Amino acid sequence: MATQLIDLMRRSGLDEGAHITEQWAADELQVSRTPVRGAMLFLAEVGILDRVPNRGFFLARDAKALARPVLTESEDGEQKAYFDIADDYVGGRFSGSFTSADITRRYRLSPRQADRVLSRMEAEDLVRRKPGGRGWEFQHVMATVEAHAQSYRFRMIIEPAALLEPGFTPDPEAFALHRQQQEALLHGDILLLPRAELFQVNASFHEMLVGCSGNQFLLDSVRRVNRLRRLIEYRHQLDRSRLAHQAREHLRLLDLVESGDLKEASAFLHEHLGKVRSVKTGAGPED
Repeated sequence: MATQLIDLMRRSGLDEGAHITEQWAADELQVSRTPVRGAMLFLAEVGILDRVPNRGFFLARDAKALARPVLTESEDGEQKAYFDIADDYVGGRFSGSFTSADITRRYRLSPRQADRVLSRMEAEDLVRRKPGGRGWEFQHVMATVEAHAQSYRFRMIIEPAALLEPGFTPDPEAFALHRQQQEALLHGDILLLPRAELFQVNASFHEMLVGCSGNQFLLDSVRRVNRLRRLIEYRHQLDRSRLAHQAREHLRLLDLVESGDLKEASAFLHEHLGKVRSVKTGAGPED
């Protein structure tokens, strides 16, 4: 609903400061006011709308600034195919070896589009060419809830420990970059970025923290887990309502580390990963 409301404001060409009423949005989207209000509250949470007490909601920037990256028809088809392949593999609907021609037929792409999609997935270590170069197969990646939960338990061991390594040294430039990225999420990017970019922003945040440990073995381990979980994580990017809280916790982590309180930062990171694990896998704290 929040995404539909953004598209409506863009189509309407609204300027910064425009008053957005629940009734107008509900009428235009042909829905009741209840889901519209929920969407407007979420848009206020991520900085797209301003909520003024006793006055209502107002657009925080020109609607044209809410535009997603413009894709050509060909690029849009490739993006859809990329995520359809990922969803089909994680959902157990696509397994075994396959050819570029299979991708062309199954996902209604041209041969050139199929080759580009497969090249992208190969570059991300999701698929590989079979020995001899005849056909493709998926790399070993996570495709079950149990494996996903185990990956979080692994991260709950590795990442908090990295903050307590003797050689842990914050990188001011990297911290500034990631602070800017997390703040951008809270100012609209949560809804505007494609799934792959959302995953990369948050995965690279955790890799950056572990990298500050100076322990290459810890960093290599986290990078490998992030590669393995990429496909299953894409499914969770469909529901973006939790990401504002996650971004705020990332900013809190940066504050704790920069203050020098690494023990508290380590404990906070362990708790953060546990909560995210519970949301994404449905696992309880003792599972």
